[in-house]
Order: sequence, then structure tokens, then C-alpha cells
Amino acid sequence: MNVSIFGLGYVGAVSLGCLARDGHVVVGVDLDQTKLELIRQGATPIIEEGMETLMRDAATGGRVDVTDDAMDGVQRSDVSFVCVGTPARSNGSQDLTAIRRLSEQVGKAMKVKTGYHVFVIRSTVFPGTVEDSIVPIIEEHSGKKNGQDFDVCFQPEFLREGSSIKDYDNPPLTVVGTDSVRAENVLRDLFGHLPCEFIVTSIRTAEMVKYACNIFHALKATFANEIGRLSQAMLVDSHAVMDMVCRDTRLNISPAYLRPGFAFGGSCLPKDLKAMLYVAKNKDVSVPMLANVLTSNTVHIDHAIETVLSAGKKSIGLIGLSFKSGTDDLRESPLVVMAERFIGKGLDLQIYDPEVNVARLMGANRRFIEETIPHIASLMTKSCESLVEKADVLIVGLNDAAIMEVLVQQSRDDQIILDLVNIPQKDRLRGNYQGVCW
Repeated sequence: MNVSIFGLGYVGAVSLGCLARDGHVVVGVDLDQTKLELIRQGATPIIEEGMETLMRDAATGGRVDVTDDAMDGVQRSDVSFVCVGTPARSNGSQDLTAIRRLSEQVGKAMKVKTGYHVFVIRSTVFPGTVEDSIVPIIEEHSGKKNGQDFDVCFQPEFLREGSSIKDYDNPPLTVVGTDSVRAENVLRDLFGHLPCEFIVTSIRTAEMVKYACNIFHALKATFANEIGRLSQAMLVDSHAVMDMVCRDTRLNISPAYLRPGFAFGGSCLPKDLKAMLYVAKNKDVSVPMLANVLTSNTVHIDHAIETVLSAGKKSIGLIGLSFKSGTDDLRESPLVVMAERFIGKGLDLQIYDPEVNVARLMGANRRFIEETIPHIASLMTKSCESLVEKADVLIVGLNDAAIMEVLVQQSRDDQIILDLVNIPQKDRLRGNYQGVCW
């Protein structure tokens, strides 16, 4: 395939070398004459293991050329990868000057090009940038239409400095943001041979995946370091601790707890987090990330409560009271916190939870509810159907097949449904559906 790469920095240079190695004809486009001359000579513009050999082979194989002319790059290729920088401004926002200027240039090139073209944005940009900024600029300067004369996609890269060639050849997954089958097929031809799952999604989702991955990596590194400092202060081998944490691939290094949902609660997570924060304070160990986990959890509960209050309705039906489905444990349940707040606001609240019988609660569970909502029994109903019939706002905090069927059969167009559990078959519900964070 004939490929052009705009921006010969880290991602662009590695992509150029690997695509040429794989048999494609590649033209690299950059304004930096030093980079262009290095590549012409078969030298590498970046320091990376394996790059010297890769670039030398690319140059001698006759499949690589370079230019500073964007028009030339588009005319000589069928697909273009945009890898220009999007540096951070002092306030954290992105400087999109380079990618906007390039969008104008490739738009002008498309104006005189007769064939179909695919533009693949690999620069890290905020979700919405491709559809709201890049596509309109290309359309304006080309006089042509995205989805007809050309397609603009987004493909996040997962290359780590120091191992980028290995990461290129063995990515965790290939993500392509597009709604065009033509563009998807072009990228399958280029990357479908790689030993990973090929995922097609929306452009905005693909843009956000890159941020989610990098933030998660930052979160993991910070978590390990804070656990390390806590362990050190208590004379514990932190590497042994984290080694065992990582060996748990069912709950720890797994999809568990990594689905957007409602706040956590229960007798273990809040208690143990508070205990370690107490130890950290007593031993003068600063753990700012861990110290703000509960704060973030509270913000999530507040967000759900405000979503309900902003509706301006008086009759509230709360489906679920325990901290998770299948238990009657009310300790530190975010649903109990919601109930308490609604009562304090003078709302007409009814609660249904088939697992919770207030009369049978015992021990710490009973003491917790007596201290929090002592008159909880008067708010409980044994009929989910009755609750759904009376409520203007339904808050779904249980994922139960029988409850879901009641909601499908009895929800009304005038009701608001706030989903805390990611209801299956939500499209079957009537009413104004809202997810708590989706």
C-alpha cells in the first residue's frame, strides 16, 4: 500500500520504519529538515533499540522517501497517518496549532486529488477533536465530504519509549475509531496480521481510550508507590506484597471493578482504606492518592443524588438498599446514604430490596442502620410493582432479572429512571433513562 506519515517524531518514525519493513511504500512528511536528511541517509531521528537497523533497511530497500510538502504526501499515497504533536499548554489544554494547520494543508491537497483517501489521526487529542475540528477543516478546504470522497479515522497508539518496535509488532489490541467500512478495510489490510484483537469503535471512544489507558498506567504506578511507602513504614516487604497482588488475576489484574458503575461500599473496602489512612497519618507517610479515594467515592454519590434532586420530583422509588446485589449488608452502602439524603430533603421515598428484612438484621449491620435511618422499616415495601407504580423517579440499584422484568412491564413514559447497575436490555424500558456515569 502507498502510505504517507505526517510528523516524524517518535510515533511517526517508528511507524514509517515498520510499515516499510512490512512491504509498504512510505513517504514521510515533516518540516524539520534535519529529520528528513537523517532518514534519507538511512539514519534514525530517534534513539530506540532496533531503529538504526530498521531505518537503514528502509532506506536501502527503496520503499521510503521523505518530503516537507503536504500536498506531495497526499498525492503519493492512499492512506495518511497524522502523528504531529499536540503539546500541553500551561493550563493543561492541548495546543492544536500543528494539527489544524496540517488539516488545512491536506484539505487543499484533497481538493485536487481525484481518488479516495483515508486519513488516520494518531496524535493524542481530546474526544470530539476529530469530528468537531479536524473533519470540518478538511471539508472546508477540500470542498469534499467526509464519508464520501475521503474518511477520517482515529487509531490510538500504544507504543512505549524504549520498546516501541516490539510494541508495534505485538500490541495489546488494535483500536480503530470509524463508522466507514471502506476505511476499516484499509486499516485491516495494514494491521490485521498483528497478533491481537482488531476492534472497531466510534471515533470518540477511540480518542478516549488513549487517555483512559495512560491515566490508568499513571494510577497503577502511583498506587504501587504509595503501597510501597506504607509497607516500608511498617517494615513490610512491598515487592512481596505487590507480587501477590499481581498474581490475583481474578479480582486484581482483571476486568473486576473496572466497569463504570456506582460508588463502592460494604464492610471491607471503606473500613480497610480508612485503617491504612490512619496508619499513614500516624507514621507521617503522605499518600495523597489513597487519601482521596473516599472523597472521590463521595463525589460519585453526590452526583447521583443531584441527578435525582434536579428532576424536581417528589415521589422517589429506590430499588435496592444493600451495598450490592445478593446481600443484606447495609454497612457503608451508598444507597443508604442516598435514602438518608432524600429523607432529609422531605421527599416521598419508598424502598424495595428483596434481600433486606429490617427485623432480621443483626449485629453491626443492625446497629449501622439504627444509627443512620432508625425508621427505615416504614419506608420499605414488599412489592416492587407497587413501588414502580407510585414513583416519579426510579433509582435502580439492584441487577435482578425479576426486577428488570417488572421495570420493562410497568415503567411509564413520564418516569425518570436512574440506572446505577447498567441495566441489561435498557432499550426495552419506557421513560427518561439516565445512567449514573454513562
